[in-house]
Amino acid sequence: MRSILYNRTMACAYAERWALARNPDYSSFDGMGGDCTNFVSQCLFAGCGVMNYTPETGWYFISLNDRAPAWTGVNPLYRFLTTNRGAGPYARPAPLSELLPGDIIQLGNGSGSYYHSLLVLEASPYRVYIAAHSQDALWRPLDSYRYRTLRCLHILGARTW
Repeated sequence: MRSILYNRTMACAYAERWALARNPDYSSFDGMGGDCTNFVSQCLFAGCGVMNYTPETGWYFISLNDRAPAWTGVNPLYRFLTTNRGAGPYARPAPLSELLPGDIIQLGNGSGSYYHSLLVLEASPYRVYIAAHSQDALWRPLDSYRYRTLRCLHILGARTW
């Protein structure tokens, strides 16, 4: 296993290309709970090129019926990225002020349940801009969302065989 760089430019370029459309190479989860985390996973994959095929706890997409929960689920993605010691991307929780393009924000309600994943396109001390699916967004300011809490993930890199 070796570490590789996470290509933030590629992740953001993918987000810009597909934020307002659906890539036919992947299933859309619109109408099945939302497509936000599926879209963020696609962006992450564009930035690292490595999936983790570990059953149940990995992060991969082969088809609608053959995918890891972390590919499409808000909380499973967070768990995968913060605990991954194998192939694929890995991350650490970070304050909003430390985010870079290609990082992830997840929005939550007041009871601690997180429900929406966003990809950061730009982060400055003044404003954060995101791309997202479910409510499709491209260069949308984070402060235009209504949420009770958020958590941020700074992507540190990826690992491959």
